[in-house]
Amino acid sequence: MSAGADTVMAALADPTRWRVLNLLAERGEATATTLAGELPVSRVAVVKHLAVLDRAGLVDSRRQGREVRYTVRTEQLDATARWMAGLAAEWDQRLVAIKRLAEGEEPPAR
Repeated sequence: MSAGADTVMAALADPTRWRVLNLLAERGEATATTLAGELPVSRVAVVKHLAVLDRAGLVDSRRQGREVRYTVRTEQLDATARWMAGLAAEWDQRLVAIKRLAEGEEPPAR
């Protein structure tokens, strides 16, 4: 697993962080206070979840007056999806080879 994919998957493994990211994606932008109003956790907990998402490269933050506004960053999600697609393709190739062996077929010439 790539280091980026590892970090992204660890960050998204928590159901609350997954929900935070989905809420941000739906809204486009939100503050920790706004997000806490829609979640069964405190604002402080939301800030901690946002910090994990930020370290994973999944959210951006910008200060606007006294508030910090968060948005979703898609680059790491895209990279993780590409990694997963490549992994799936490798497994598909392996399964085809196993099927050929099980059915007694000759492997294709290389």
